[in-house]
Amino acid sequence: MQVSVRDNNVEQALRALKKKLQREGVFREMKLKEHFEKPSVKRAREQAEAIRRARKLARKKAQRENGL
Repeated sequence: MQVSVRDNNVEQALRALKKKLQREGVFREMKLKEHFEKPSVKRAREQAEAIRRARKLARKKAQRENGL
């Protein structure tokens, strides 16, 4: 990952880097790897996340259809 510093503005470059890391999910992954997660717990969490994503997608799709 690369962020360019323009006009010696390090704060702006740091903000851009943080935003890129956030979008890539690096912070979330670091948080998950802080402690060991049992495979059964991991499977349940991933399944719950998938259900949440599907519901969110369905909500957005329904909202788009109702808006037309």
